[in-house]
Amino acid sequence: MAEWKTISSYLYDCLLEEGITEIFGVPGDYNFALLDELEKYTPIQFIDNRNELNAGYAADGYAQIKGMSALITTFGVGDLSAANAVAGAFSEQVPLIEIVGSPASSMHENGTKAHHTLMNGDYDVFLRMHREITERAIKITADNAVREIPAAIAAALEHRKPVYIDIPQDVALMEINTDSPGDESGTQENETELAAQGAEEVKKVLQQADSAVLLVDIYTIRHHLKEKVLQLAEYLNIPTAQMMQGKSGFNEQHPLYIGMYGGAFGNQKVREYVENADIIITAGLLESDFNTAKFTAVLPGKKRIDLQPMELFIQGESAGKMKMEALIDALLSKKCPVFEDKSYFPSFYDELPEKLEPLRAETYYPIIQSALRPKDILVVETGTLSYGLAHVRLPEDAAYISQGSWQSIGYALPAAFGAQMAAPERRVLLFIGDGSFQLTAQGLSSMAEQNIKPVVFFLNNKGYTVERYLNTDNPQAEYNDIPEWDYIKLVKSFYTKARTTRVTTTEELKQAAAQLDETDSLHFIEIVVNDKMDAPLHLKRLREASLQE
Repeated sequence: MAEWKTISSYLYDCLLEEGITEIFGVPGDYNFALLDELEKYTPIQFIDNRNELNAGYAADGYAQIKGMSALITTFGVGDLSAANAVAGAFSEQVPLIEIVGSPASSMHENGTKAHHTLMNGDYDVFLRMHREITERAIKITADNAVREIPAAIAAALEHRKPVYIDIPQDVALMEINTDSPGDESGTQENETELAAQGAEEVKKVLQQADSAVLLVDIYTIRHHLKEKVLQLAEYLNIPTAQMMQGKSGFNEQHPLYIGMYGGAFGNQKVREYVENADIIITAGLLESDFNTAKFTAVLPGKKRIDLQPMELFIQGESAGKMKMEALIDALLSKKCPVFEDKSYFPSFYDELPEKLEPLRAETYYPIIQSALRPKDILVVETGTLSYGLAHVRLPEDAAYISQGSWQSIGYALPAAFGAQMAAPERRVLLFIGDGSFQLTAQGLSSMAEQNIKPVVFFLNNKGYTVERYLNTDNPQAEYNDIPEWDYIKLVKSFYTKARTTRVTTTEELKQAAAQLDETDSLHFIEIVVNDKMDAPLHLKRLREASLQE
């Protein structure tokens, strides 16, 4: 029997099926129909934000914990405000559904010169723009809704990319027959046979190697392959490292874990072990500038077996399209060589400072590492913190969220909000600097409204220290300085009961970290570093290399 629903309620049904129970966004007159329907749709809560950019970042953080997210904006001014966040989700491979409430269909057809348009009658211009930063951009009608809405969501999940769904305000209220159109897909290739062939080729290469190492990277995380890659590591007994953007893709407390591989700027013992291995197996590798330490990583294709989510590469050549999961399953059924067990190489920050001294990167990162707990969610801002925390050893089952590819400053605060909404039972720790904080500080309002209580490690180093390092010609440029705010007073204006402290020494930071198990309110620890050029070792080495170029 046919079931009739409004298009907006049908959309929410589809999102709910994927586990989405919160939708972020900002109201605007063209999305009122969508929001009015959502207010009545009790299984999903609308999370209001102060602006669309923050809403997009929050949706990104939510998706990284829950697997997918949704965002509602209004036409033109709203979707363009969120476009930076959507582009970031595209770059970082995060499935995000952007739902845009647009003017009525008749206005589209007539080219009415309405507000939020470019006054040229072109109502498809924003949709066309978003085709460049989304996997799929569509306009919904009564005729295509039942087909296109599930297809867009499926595309986001398959490709781990955002999609853009334009719903005119009158279309949102139209009723449609929601009976499924059925599966019209053709017969798929024999994935099991392809994976078996690929596994045999991998086995042959491994049998010729005396030593091997496994490098876990970002696409292992994005495609939810962490457990499968762990099975492979244990089966081969292979020493395992992570790339910078693969942080939290492998259990850093596991006996097979040897550390973070950061090319010329990371742990040199890890570097030597990885680069001297006969065979390097990569899982979900992304060869970006940040990930390869400004391309100093020495990972020659002739020594590599690259396991990508949908394709296998052996010694620089494609061995066929196949799912990584199926390939690993096939490898587990074969008698493969077992490699040496290698101990963990100490990280930069395994030793706590013993004496009272001023805070600097060498002293505060070890204290932060000691304060982490299993299942923590770390949301890390781009900048000096992302270069330091990548080398902090994580506890078991911890999640690590950071933008290694897009690197849009201000991302982390609203992303932490989204991550906490996705997992209210877990502890979220936000690591953000003063420069980034000033971009999206209004996100505190949304967090307080939802009674979110994260732990905030706030680095006050008087501006954009990372930019001072990257600009080797003019590190003291005044444009990298920022106004000094009373950050604790600002936090208290949103969280009157917040636990706030300003620390300048190692002992003060240790004492503040010891109180983090108290969960009655937000914790805000302002880490004051007086040296504007204080930075983690990885960033210092990067600068030294740049100066020699």
